[in-house]
Amino acid sequence: MLRMRSRSHVFGFVASLLLFPSALSRGAESAGNSVENSVVKIFATVRYPDYFRPWAKLAPMEVTGSGVVVRGRRILSNAHVVLYASQVQIQANQAGDKLNAAVEFVAPDIDLAILKLEDESFFDRHPPLPHADALPDVRDSVMVYGYPEGGSSLSVTKGIVSRIEYVPSMFRAGNLLIQIDAAINSGNSGGPAVAGDKLIGLASARLDGADNIGYIIPTEEIELFLKDTEDGRYDGKLGMYDELQTLENPALRAFLKLPASVEGIVVHKPNTAIPNNPLKEWDVITKIGDTPIDNQGEVRFSPKLRVRFPYLIQRIAKDGKVPLTIFREGREMQVQMPLSTKRPMVIPSLEDRYPSYFVYGPLVFSEASNEFVSSFRRSDFGYVGPMLALGGSPLYRRIGDAPAYEDEALLIVSSPLFPHRLSTGYSNPVGQTVKSLNGKPIRNLKHLVETLRDCKDEFIAVEFDIRGFETFVFKHAEMLSATEDILSDNGIRSQGSPDTMAIWNAKQAM
Repeated sequence: MLRMRSRSHVFGFVASLLLFPSALSRGAESAGNSVENSVVKIFATVRYPDYFRPWAKLAPMEVTGSGVVVRGRRILSNAHVVLYASQVQIQANQAGDKLNAAVEFVAPDIDLAILKLEDESFFDRHPPLPHADALPDVRDSVMVYGYPEGGSSLSVTKGIVSRIEYVPSMFRAGNLLIQIDAAINSGNSGGPAVAGDKLIGLASARLDGADNIGYIIPTEEIELFLKDTEDGRYDGKLGMYDELQTLENPALRAFLKLPASVEGIVVHKPNTAIPNNPLKEWDVITKIGDTPIDNQGEVRFSPKLRVRFPYLIQRIAKDGKVPLTIFREGREMQVQMPLSTKRPMVIPSLEDRYPSYFVYGPLVFSEASNEFVSSFRRSDFGYVGPMLALGGSPLYRRIGDAPAYEDEALLIVSSPLFPHRLSTGYSNPVGQTVKSLNGKPIRNLKHLVETLRDCKDEFIAVEFDIRGFETFVFKHAEMLSATEDILSDNGIRSQGSPDTMAIWNAKQAM
């Protein structure tokens, strides 16, 4: 039974609320102060690659982002904040000084990075923010802290969790993402998303063209990253890279002669890059571990959450393998599926590397990357794209393909021809893929340099892998003698990147 207090007692209680913070208010204020004390602003000077002038880097850019203190006396942020950074500094909330930092680990595939400080006494005053033990629920409240553009002080925005999804990737293992409706803007990247006084994720991205749709990387992904780096290196997330399709179509079920009780995801093309891959075309994966997979390839993670089945890989993988149950030719069987941290691709991502290159007369050779292809389509050379696509260029038709052999890479001409009499009459070859030199197929950039280094022929004929484009023919001796002048005229310090020059200069050691 609820008893009313005396009038004077009630008045005294109300007065105490006005004069003194309640225990709840003190707790909320303490939690807020704790979070604010763990958030930092990140200042980075970055030098991105110039994909069309691979001997150079783009002009320095000043980038700002956010970060949060984590265990191990380190700071966690997004990879895209510090990728290609030549200088990094951090500044605590309400602090008047900046501290020098260095990138210890960077994982572009999951957009996370770890910074370490020269002066670790900083962490005596700025403890790590505790992590939540479980995923939040949809409609849970969330606070996002960071330093977005529009001001210099710490910003706090409030929203709710809108959805939680496992997002697959064509090029790497997929990631779990939490969508929120709190505002995330440029500069927020790397800032903590907090529920109560615990970290539930890291602000990562926003959906362009939409209002208040942002994404955070949950602590579950963060913990995987932190544990991966405990041995002093980042190996990457384990993943399956087989091509799959849903089992929703009735004709497909009839074609596979499946009993009505069988549900799962169909193997469309097994990953041939995995040795001893136990999966075959038309296998139906019905379980991952002990968890059933439905006909859309999803698993029931909780009463309120369904996610794509690869989400469970990180939870149950052991010794680089994950147990699967498959249905094949009328019977069920268990297999151990080998996993890998990277998907081999003939057009890979550079991630945090600068492109290699080699200059031969007026030509600049490099290897195709996803970054080059993306930049090429947006660049002033974008008008060449339709011609390459219509001509069947591998730069377009082989996106996502695995290498046809172990060391295959697409060798490209990354730059327009340098002005020189040797290139008279030839078309602009930028973006063209090299097929052969003097009729000899070229496997990659290293193979090209070796072939040119050891060439004894009078002429070099460069054939491109596309319909309707001309073959370039040069006198080998003239190309060699012209290269030094071309380098000097264009302010290029070295004929090639360190890896290609090591191969080129090995000629003198033979």
